[in-house]
Amino acid sequence: MAQEAKGIRYQSEHFATVQGLMHSVNEQSLMAEHRKQSGKKATGVDGVSKAQYDENAKENIQRLVERMKKFQYKPLPVRRTYIPKANGKLRPLGIPAYEDRLVQGAMANALNEVYEPRFLDCSYGFRPGRSAHDVVRYINQMIMIHKVNYVLEADIKGFFDNVDHEWLMRFLAHDIQDKNFLRYIKRFLIAGIMEGTDLKDSDRGTPQGGLISPVLANVYLHYVLDLWFEKAIKPKLRGEAYYVRFADDFLVLFQYENEARDVLEVLKRRLGKFALEVAEDKTRILPIGRFKGTKDEFDFLGFTFFNAKTREGKYRLGIRTSKKKLKAKRQAAKAWLRTRMVRPIPETMMKVAAIIRGHCNYYGVNGNLRSLHKFHDYMKQMTHKMLNRRSQKGYVTYEKFQRIWDYYVASPKLTKDIWRWIPKTV
Repeated sequence: MAQEAKGIRYQSEHFATVQGLMHSVNEQSLMAEHRKQSGKKATGVDGVSKAQYDENAKENIQRLVERMKKFQYKPLPVRRTYIPKANGKLRPLGIPAYEDRLVQGAMANALNEVYEPRFLDCSYGFRPGRSAHDVVRYINQMIMIHKVNYVLEADIKGFFDNVDHEWLMRFLAHDIQDKNFLRYIKRFLIAGIMEGTDLKDSDRGTPQGGLISPVLANVYLHYVLDLWFEKAIKPKLRGEAYYVRFADDFLVLFQYENEARDVLEVLKRRLGKFALEVAEDKTRILPIGRFKGTKDEFDFLGFTFFNAKTREGKYRLGIRTSKKKLKAKRQAAKAWLRTRMVRPIPETMMKVAAIIRGHCNYYGVNGNLRSLHKFHDYMKQMTHKMLNRRSQKGYVTYEKFQRIWDYYVASPKLTKDIWRWIPKTV
Protein backbone atom coordinates (compact mmCIF):
# COMPACT_ATOMS: atom_id res chain seq x y z
CA MET A 1 0.00 0.00 0.00
CA ALA A 2 2.79 2.41 0.88
CA GLN A 3 4.53 1.65 -2.42
CA GLU A 4 1.31 2.21 -4.37
CA ALA A 5 0.82 5.59 -2.67
CA LYS A 6 4.41 6.57 -3.47
CA GLY A 7 3.90 5.51 -7.07
CA ILE A 8 0.76 7.63 -7.43
CA ARG A 9 2.47 10.65 -5.91
CA TYR A 10 5.54 10.19 -8.11
CA GLN A 11 3.33 10.17 -11.20
CA SER A 12 1.52 13.31 -10.02
CA GLU A 13 4.78 15.14 -9.39
CA HIS A 14 6.39 14.21 -12.72
CA PHE A 15 3.61 13.79 -15.29
CA ALA A 16 0.63 15.81 -16.48
CA THR A 17 -1.84 12.99 -15.78
CA VAL A 18 -1.92 10.02 -13.42
CA GLN A 19 -2.81 6.48 -14.48
CA GLY A 20 -3.67 3.15 -12.86
CA LEU A 21 -5.50 4.46 -9.79
CA MET A 22 -7.95 1.55 -9.72
CA HIS A 23 -5.05 -0.77 -8.86
CA SER A 24 -4.88 0.97 -5.48
CA VAL A 25 -8.47 -0.06 -4.68
CA ASN A 26 -7.68 -3.68 -3.84
CA GLU A 27 -8.14 -6.24 -1.09
CA GLN A 28 -5.31 -4.80 1.01
CA SER A 29 -6.49 -1.18 0.86
CA LEU A 30 -10.14 -2.13 1.45
CA MET A 31 -9.21 -4.31 4.43
CA ALA A 32 -7.20 -1.40 5.85
CA GLU A 33 -10.27 0.83 5.49
CA HIS A 34 -12.40 -1.82 7.19
CA ARG A 35 -10.05 -1.89 10.20
CA LYS A 36 -10.19 1.91 10.43
CA GLN A 37 -14.00 2.06 10.61
CA SER A 38 -15.67 2.84 13.92
CA GLY A 39 -17.96 0.13 15.20
CA LYS A 40 -20.22 2.76 16.76
CA LYS A 41 -21.36 4.42 13.54
CA ALA A 42 -24.96 4.21 12.42
CA THR A 43 -25.72 1.91 9.51
CA GLY A 44 -26.67 3.01 6.01
CA VAL A 45 -29.53 1.73 3.88
CA ASP A 46 -27.90 -1.73 3.80
CA GLY A 47 -28.30 -2.07 7.58
CA VAL A 48 -24.82 -3.59 7.82
CA SER A 49 -22.62 -2.73 10.79
CA LYS A 50 -18.86 -3.20 11.13
CA ALA A 51 -19.38 -6.14 13.48
CA GLN A 52 -21.62 -7.91 10.96
CA TYR A 53 -19.24 -7.26 8.08
CA ASP A 54 -16.32 -8.41 10.19
CA GLU A 55 -17.78 -11.91 10.59
CA ASN A 56 -16.66 -12.74 7.04
CA ALA A 57 -14.56 -9.68 6.23
CA LYS A 58 -11.98 -11.43 4.04
CA GLU A 59 -14.59 -13.18 1.90
CA ASN A 60 -16.78 -10.05 1.75
CA ILE A 61 -13.91 -7.93 0.49
CA GLN A 62 -12.84 -10.55 -2.04
CA ARG A 63 -16.37 -10.57 -3.46
CA LEU A 64 -16.43 -6.77 -3.44
CA VAL A 65 -13.21 -6.60 -5.48
CA GLU A 66 -14.57 -9.16 -7.97
CA ARG A 67 -17.75 -7.12 -8.40
CA MET A 68 -15.72 -3.97 -8.96
CA LYS A 69 -13.57 -5.65 -11.63
CA LYS A 70 -16.72 -6.71 -13.48
CA PHE A 71 -18.35 -3.29 -12.95
CA GLN A 72 -21.18 -4.99 -11.06
CA TYR A 73 -20.58 -2.85 -7.97
CA LYS A 74 -22.98 0.06 -7.65
CA PRO A 75 -22.97 2.35 -4.60
CA LEU A 76 -26.20 2.39 -2.64
CA PRO A 77 -28.11 5.61 -1.88
CA VAL A 78 -26.91 7.55 1.15
CA ARG A 79 -29.30 7.39 4.10
CA ARG A 80 -30.18 10.91 5.20
CA THR A 81 -31.03 11.68 8.79
CA TYR A 82 -31.16 14.90 10.77
CA ILE A 83 -29.45 15.92 13.98
CA PRO A 84 -30.38 18.97 16.09
CA LYS A 85 -28.13 22.03 16.01
CA ALA A 86 -27.50 24.33 18.95
CA ASN A 87 -29.74 27.01 17.39
CA GLY A 88 -32.72 24.65 17.31
CA LYS A 89 -32.47 23.91 13.59
CA LEU A 90 -31.70 20.52 12.08
CA ARG A 91 -28.50 19.56 10.28
CA PRO A 92 -28.75 16.92 7.50
CA LEU A 93 -26.41 13.99 7.99
CA GLY A 94 -25.56 11.44 5.29
CA ILE A 95 -24.79 7.83 6.23
CA PRO A 96 -23.30 5.70 3.42
CA ALA A 97 -23.71 1.92 3.22
CA TYR A 98 -20.84 0.01 4.83
CA GLU A 99 -19.08 -1.22 1.70
CA ASP A 100 -19.45 2.22 0.14
CA ARG A 101 -17.47 3.66 3.05
CA LEU A 102 -14.64 1.22 2.37
CA VAL A 103 -14.48 1.95 -1.35
CA GLN A 104 -14.74 5.70 -0.81
CA GLY A 105 -11.96 5.57 1.78
CA ALA A 106 -9.59 3.74 -0.58
CA MET A 107 -10.44 6.05 -3.47
CA ALA A 108 -10.04 9.14 -1.30
CA ASN A 109 -6.55 7.98 -0.31
CA ALA A 110 -5.61 7.67 -3.98
CA LEU A 111 -7.05 11.10 -4.78
CA ASN A 112 -5.08 12.67 -1.94
CA GLU A 113 -1.86 11.26 -3.38
CA VAL A 114 -2.77 12.69 -6.79
CA TYR A 115 -3.69 16.15 -5.59
CA GLU A 116 -1.43 16.92 -2.63
CA PRO A 117 1.42 17.84 -5.01
CA ARG A 118 -1.02 19.90 -7.12
CA PHE A 119 -3.04 21.80 -4.54
CA LEU A 120 -1.81 25.31 -3.73
CA ASP A 121 -0.51 26.48 -0.36
CA CYS A 122 -3.56 28.74 0.09
CA SER A 123 -5.79 25.66 0.62
CA TYR A 124 -5.88 24.22 4.15
CA GLY A 125 -9.07 22.25 4.84
CA PHE A 126 -9.10 18.43 4.83
CA ARG A 127 -5.43 18.19 3.95
CA PRO A 128 -2.79 16.17 5.83
CA GLY A 129 -0.56 18.20 8.12
CA ARG A 130 -2.76 21.31 7.89
CA SER A 131 -5.30 22.65 10.33
CA ALA A 132 -7.61 25.54 11.08
CA HIS A 133 -4.95 26.91 13.44
CA ASP A 134 -2.56 27.26 10.50
CA VAL A 135 -5.17 29.48 8.85
CA VAL A 136 -5.62 31.57 12.01
CA ARG A 137 -1.84 31.95 12.23
CA TYR A 138 -1.68 32.93 8.55
CA ILE A 139 -4.42 35.57 8.89
CA ASN A 140 -2.68 37.03 11.94
CA GLN A 141 0.65 37.18 10.12
CA MET A 142 -0.73 38.76 6.95
CA ILE A 143 -2.64 41.49 8.76
CA MET A 144 0.13 42.19 11.28
CA ILE A 145 3.02 42.31 8.82
CA HIS A 146 1.69 43.22 5.39
CA LYS A 147 -0.27 46.12 3.90
CA VAL A 148 -3.73 44.77 4.62
CA ASN A 149 -6.53 47.30 5.04
CA TYR A 150 -9.64 45.42 3.93
CA VAL A 151 -10.98 41.90 4.16
CA LEU A 152 -13.45 40.29 1.74
CA GLU A 153 -15.46 37.86 3.83
CA ALA A 154 -17.37 35.59 1.43
CA ASP A 155 -19.63 32.58 1.86
CA ILE A 156 -20.65 30.11 -0.86
CA LYS A 157 -24.33 29.31 -0.64
CA GLY A 158 -24.88 25.58 -0.01
CA PHE A 159 -21.59 24.60 -1.61
CA PHE A 160 -21.57 20.85 -0.91
CA ASP A 161 -25.13 20.52 -2.24
CA ASN A 162 -24.46 22.44 -5.46
CA VAL A 163 -21.23 21.07 -6.88
CA ASP A 164 -21.81 20.61 -10.61
CA HIS A 165 -21.06 17.00 -11.58
CA GLU A 166 -20.10 17.74 -15.16
CA TRP A 167 -17.56 20.36 -14.16
CA LEU A 168 -16.17 18.16 -11.38
CA MET A 169 -15.64 15.24 -13.75
CA ARG A 170 -13.92 17.56 -16.24
CA PHE A 171 -11.57 18.78 -13.52
CA LEU A 172 -10.75 15.20 -12.48
CA ALA A 173 -10.23 14.07 -16.09
CA HIS A 174 -7.72 16.91 -16.52
CA ASP A 175 -5.44 15.18 -13.98
CA ILE A 176 -6.46 11.51 -14.01
CA GLN A 177 -6.21 9.19 -17.00
CA ASP A 178 -8.10 6.22 -15.59
CA LYS A 179 -11.60 5.80 -17.01
CA ASN A 180 -12.57 3.06 -14.57
CA PHE A 181 -11.60 5.13 -11.54
CA LEU A 182 -13.53 8.13 -12.85
CA ARG A 183 -16.47 5.88 -13.68
CA TYR A 184 -16.80 4.84 -10.04
CA ILE A 185 -16.55 8.43 -8.83
CA LYS A 186 -19.44 9.26 -11.13
CA ARG A 187 -21.43 6.37 -9.68
CA PHE A 188 -20.93 7.72 -6.17
CA LEU A 189 -22.04 11.17 -7.29
CA ILE A 190 -25.35 9.91 -8.72
CA ALA A 191 -26.09 7.18 -6.14
CA GLY A 192 -29.00 9.15 -4.70
CA ILE A 193 -30.30 9.96 -1.23
CA MET A 194 -32.73 7.88 0.78
CA GLU A 195 -34.85 9.98 3.12
CA GLY A 196 -37.25 7.73 4.98
CA THR A 197 -38.75 5.61 2.21
CA ASP A 198 -38.25 8.25 -0.50
CA LEU A 199 -35.38 7.94 -2.96
CA LYS A 200 -34.17 11.32 -4.17
CA ASP A 201 -31.87 11.90 -7.12
CA SER A 202 -28.45 13.43 -6.52
CA ASP A 203 -27.91 15.24 -9.79
CA ARG A 204 -25.57 17.74 -8.13
CA GLY A 205 -23.49 17.97 -4.97
CA THR A 206 -20.97 15.59 -3.41
CA PRO A 207 -21.88 12.35 -1.53
CA GLN A 208 -23.30 13.29 1.87
CA GLY A 209 -21.19 11.96 4.73
CA GLY A 210 -18.84 10.31 2.25
CA LEU A 211 -15.13 9.93 2.88
CA ILE A 212 -14.53 11.03 -0.69
CA SER A 213 -16.46 14.32 -0.42
CA PRO A 214 -13.74 16.48 1.21
CA VAL A 215 -11.11 15.80 -1.44
CA LEU A 216 -13.65 16.18 -4.28
CA ALA A 217 -14.68 19.54 -2.81
CA ASN A 218 -11.04 20.60 -2.67
CA VAL A 219 -10.53 19.58 -6.31
CA TYR A 220 -13.57 21.62 -7.36
CA LEU A 221 -12.49 24.76 -5.51
CA HIS A 222 -8.86 24.28 -6.54
CA TYR A 223 -9.95 24.96 -10.12
CA VAL A 224 -12.85 27.33 -9.44
CA LEU A 225 -11.12 29.60 -6.90
CA ASP A 226 -7.53 28.80 -5.93
CA LEU A 227 -5.90 28.72 -9.38
CA TRP A 228 -8.18 31.47 -10.63
CA PHE A 229 -7.18 33.90 -7.90
CA GLU A 230 -3.46 33.10 -7.91
CA LYS A 231 -3.04 33.00 -11.72
CA ALA A 232 -5.75 35.27 -13.14
CA ILE A 233 -6.61 37.83 -10.44
CA LYS A 234 -3.64 38.48 -8.19
CA PRO A 235 -1.17 39.42 -10.96
CA LYS A 236 -3.56 42.15 -12.18
CA LEU A 237 -3.91 43.88 -8.80
CA ARG A 238 -1.97 47.03 -8.05
CA GLY A 239 -1.90 46.52 -4.30
CA GLU A 240 -1.12 43.58 -2.05
CA ALA A 241 -3.71 40.78 -1.78
CA TYR A 242 -3.75 37.49 0.10
CA TYR A 243 -6.20 34.63 -0.35
CA VAL A 244 -6.74 31.70 2.03
CA ARG A 245 -9.31 28.88 1.99
CA PHE A 246 -10.39 26.23 4.48
CA ALA A 247 -12.82 23.79 2.80
CA ASP A 248 -15.55 26.05 1.34
CA ASP A 249 -14.79 29.01 3.63
CA PHE A 250 -12.36 31.60 2.32
CA LEU A 251 -11.09 35.13 2.86
CA VAL A 252 -9.29 37.62 0.64
CA LEU A 253 -7.20 40.34 2.27
CA PHE A 254 -6.59 43.54 0.28
CA GLN A 255 -4.54 46.69 0.46
CA TYR A 256 -7.07 48.77 -1.52
CA GLU A 257 -10.84 48.94 -1.05
CA ASN A 258 -11.64 49.52 -4.73
CA GLU A 259 -9.78 46.35 -5.69
CA ALA A 260 -11.69 44.40 -3.04
CA ARG A 261 -14.99 45.60 -4.53
CA ASP A 262 -13.88 44.85 -8.08
CA VAL A 263 -12.80 41.33 -7.15
CA LEU A 264 -16.12 40.70 -5.38
CA GLU A 265 -18.04 41.49 -8.56
CA VAL A 266 -15.76 39.28 -10.66
CA LEU A 267 -16.03 36.56 -8.00
CA LYS A 268 -19.81 36.46 -8.32
CA ARG A 269 -19.55 35.90 -12.07
CA ARG A 270 -16.83 33.30 -11.58
CA LEU A 271 -18.91 31.27 -9.13
CA GLY A 272 -21.97 31.58 -11.37
CA LYS A 273 -20.06 29.94 -14.23
CA PHE A 274 -19.67 26.84 -12.06
CA ALA A 275 -23.25 26.70 -10.68
CA LEU A 276 -22.35 28.40 -7.40
CA GLU A 277 -23.29 31.71 -5.81
CA VAL A 278 -22.32 33.80 -2.83
CA ALA A 279 -24.65 34.07 0.12
CA GLU A 280 -25.31 37.82 -0.04
CA ASP A 281 -26.22 38.11 3.64
CA LYS A 282 -22.89 36.55 4.66
CA THR A 283 -20.65 38.33 2.17
CA ARG A 284 -19.12 41.75 2.85
CA ILE A 285 -16.03 43.93 2.69
CA LEU A 286 -14.85 45.60 5.87
CA PRO A 287 -11.85 47.65 7.00
CA ILE A 288 -9.29 45.92 9.20
CA GLY A 289 -5.60 46.33 9.99
CA ARG A 290 -3.09 48.61 11.67
CA PHE A 291 -3.90 51.51 9.32
CA LYS A 292 -7.65 51.23 9.97
CA GLY A 293 -8.64 52.32 13.47
CA THR A 294 -12.13 50.86 13.20
CA LYS A 295 -14.25 48.73 15.49
CA ASP A 296 -15.26 46.38 12.67
CA GLU A 297 -14.67 42.67 13.18
CA PHE A 298 -15.16 39.47 11.24
CA ASP A 299 -15.66 35.80 12.09
CA PHE A 300 -13.77 32.92 10.52
CA LEU A 301 -13.46 29.28 11.59
CA GLY A 302 -15.10 29.96 14.95
CA PHE A 303 -12.91 32.95 15.84
CA THR A 304 -13.60 36.68 15.79
CA PHE A 305 -10.82 38.94 14.48
CA PHE A 306 -10.72 42.62 15.42
CA ASN A 307 -8.38 45.60 15.80
CA ALA A 308 -6.72 45.83 19.21
CA LYS A 309 -3.67 47.26 20.97
CA THR A 310 -0.94 45.88 23.18
CA ARG A 311 -0.28 47.21 26.67
CA GLU A 312 2.38 49.42 25.12
CA GLY A 313 -0.21 50.93 22.76
CA LYS A 314 1.02 49.18 19.62
CA TYR A 315 -1.34 47.62 17.10
CA ARG A 316 -2.19 43.94 17.23
CA LEU A 317 -4.89 41.79 15.67
CA GLY A 318 -7.26 40.71 18.41
CA ILE A 319 -8.61 37.15 18.33
CA ARG A 320 -11.34 35.65 20.48
CA THR A 321 -13.90 32.86 20.35
CA SER A 322 -16.85 34.06 18.27
CA LYS A 323 -19.96 34.86 20.31
CA LYS A 324 -22.01 32.55 18.12
CA LYS A 325 -19.71 29.58 18.73
CA LEU A 326 -19.34 30.31 22.43
CA LYS A 327 -23.11 30.44 22.81
CA ALA A 328 -23.51 27.16 20.91
CA LYS A 329 -20.86 25.47 23.06
CA ARG A 330 -22.58 26.65 26.23
CA GLN A 331 -25.99 25.45 25.08
CA ALA A 332 -24.60 22.05 24.11
CA ALA A 333 -22.81 21.72 27.45
CA LYS A 334 -25.92 22.74 29.40
CA ALA A 335 -28.05 20.20 27.53
CA TRP A 336 -25.46 17.49 28.15
CA LEU A 337 -25.27 18.23 31.87
CA ARG A 338 -29.03 17.65 32.13
CA THR A 339 -28.40 14.05 31.08
CA ARG A 340 -25.95 13.52 33.96
CA MET A 341 -28.43 13.77 36.84
CA VAL A 342 -28.14 10.11 37.81
CA ARG A 343 -24.65 9.33 36.54
CA PRO A 344 -21.67 8.77 38.89
CA ILE A 345 -19.96 12.01 39.87
CA PRO A 346 -16.39 10.87 39.04
CA GLU A 347 -17.48 9.81 35.55
CA THR A 348 -19.26 13.13 34.98
CA MET A 349 -16.35 15.19 36.26
CA MET A 350 -13.86 13.37 34.02
CA LYS A 351 -16.06 14.10 31.02
CA VAL A 352 -16.45 17.75 32.07
CA ALA A 353 -12.66 17.99 32.23
CA ALA A 354 -12.42 16.41 28.76
CA ILE A 355 -14.94 18.91 27.33
CA ILE A 356 -12.92 21.84 28.69
CA ARG A 357 -9.65 20.35 27.41
CA GLY A 358 -11.19 19.89 23.96
CA HIS A 359 -12.42 23.47 24.00
CA CYS A 360 -8.96 24.74 24.93
CA ASN A 361 -7.29 22.56 22.31
CA TYR A 362 -9.22 24.36 19.58
CA TYR A 363 -9.81 27.85 20.94
CA GLY A 364 -6.64 28.15 23.03
CA VAL A 365 -4.80 30.55 20.72
CA ASN A 366 -2.68 33.53 21.76
CA GLY A 367 -4.80 36.41 23.00
CA ASN A 368 -7.90 34.31 23.71
CA LEU A 369 -7.34 33.33 27.34
CA ARG A 370 -10.25 35.47 28.57
CA SER A 371 -12.72 33.58 26.36
CA LEU A 372 -11.34 30.28 27.62
CA HIS A 373 -11.98 31.39 31.20
CA LYS A 374 -15.54 32.38 30.29
CA PHE A 375 -16.31 28.88 29.04
CA HIS A 376 -14.47 27.29 31.98
CA ASP A 377 -16.40 29.40 34.51
CA TYR A 378 -19.71 28.66 32.78
CA MET A 379 -19.05 24.92 32.92
CA LYS A 380 -18.15 25.23 36.57
CA GLN A 381 -21.34 27.12 37.40
CA MET A 382 -23.60 24.72 35.47
CA THR A 383 -21.89 21.65 36.95
CA HIS A 384 -22.41 22.99 40.47
CA LYS A 385 -26.09 23.59 39.73
CA MET A 386 -26.49 20.10 38.31
CA LEU A 387 -24.90 18.48 41.37
CA ASN A 388 -27.21 20.41 43.67
CA ARG A 389 -30.29 19.37 41.74
CA ARG A 390 -29.34 15.71 41.92
CA SER A 391 -28.22 15.69 45.56
CA GLN A 392 -30.45 13.70 47.94
CA LYS A 393 -28.72 15.09 51.00
CA GLY A 394 -29.30 18.74 50.37
CA TYR A 395 -27.12 21.55 49.14
CA VAL A 396 -23.54 20.82 48.01
CA THR A 397 -21.52 23.58 49.61
CA TYR A 398 -19.35 25.60 47.30
CA GLU A 399 -16.27 24.65 49.36
CA LYS A 400 -16.95 20.94 48.83
CA PHE A 401 -17.69 21.47 45.15
CA GLN A 402 -14.48 23.49 44.76
CA ARG A 403 -12.45 20.55 46.08
CA ILE A 404 -14.16 18.20 43.64
CA TRP A 405 -13.66 20.64 40.76
CA ASP A 406 -9.98 21.25 41.52
CA TYR A 407 -9.34 17.51 41.73
CA TYR A 408 -10.69 16.79 38.25
CA VAL A 409 -10.52 20.00 36.23
CA ALA A 410 -7.39 21.95 35.33
CA SER A 411 -7.34 25.69 34.74
CA PRO A 412 -7.75 26.71 31.09
CA LYS A 413 -4.57 27.41 29.19
CA LEU A 414 -3.39 28.40 25.73
CA THR A 415 -2.51 25.43 23.54
CA LYS A 416 -1.74 26.93 20.10
CA ASP A 417 0.98 29.47 19.35
CA ILE A 418 -0.39 31.45 16.42
CA TRP A 419 2.09 34.28 16.93
CA ARG A 420 4.98 32.08 15.78
CA TRP A 421 6.60 33.42 12.63
CA ILE A 422 6.00 31.49 9.40
CA PRO A 423 8.89 32.01 6.97
CA LYS A 424 6.87 30.67 4.02
CA THR A 425 4.04 32.94 2.82
CA VAL A 426 1.20 32.10 0.49
